[in-house]
Amino acid sequence: MNHEPDDPILDSATPQRQRHPFYRLANVLAAIGTLWIFGLMFLVVADVVGRNFLDHPITGVAEFAARSVASIVFLQLAAAILSGKMTRSDFLLRILARQSQWAVTALEVAFAIMGALLFAALAFISWPEWMASWSGDEYFGVQGVYTIPTWPFRGLLVVGSLMGSAAYLMTVPALLRGQTNPAGAST
Repeated sequence: MNHEPDDPILDSATPQRQRHPFYRLANVLAAIGTLWIFGLMFLVVADVVGRNFLDHPITGVAEFAARSVASIVFLQLAAAILSGKMTRSDFLLRILARQSQWAVTALEVAFAIMGALLFAALAFISWPEWMASWSGDEYFGVQGVYTIPTWPFRGLLVVGSLMGSAAYLMTVPALLRGQTNPAGAST
């Protein structure tokens, strides 16, 4: 018997080459976020070694690390949503599942739509700040010592929010088919 996936966007059994381009883009952004974590980890260790053993810290590591955390989260957001690994509490859904699968599906779809709306609103609200930091040459750090532009970090927040919003919307068809795990596994 030939098994065809219900939804090539969300079915985790679908080979990578057959997945929807958005899914691949989300995974690429998540991989960039993971590489960023490793680079940041090495930078922090080098700063600690330089500070404690060589009495020569790396300038700006604390500021860069502080800005990096949010950027990394938003880079990995869409992949987490599409893979069904977004952190959440499902105790209410488990209780409802004993009574009504329809109620569980309705709540899952409502959660996905609310997530899409919230991330779209975040992108909408963050857009003017991103554009202002781009055109206004906004930097953080200490001028003359260490500065870095803020626009890439603000841009990643906007892009990650839009990707997260789209990812939530892309889970809705699978949820309506009764797949309560957006990664494609039926429960």
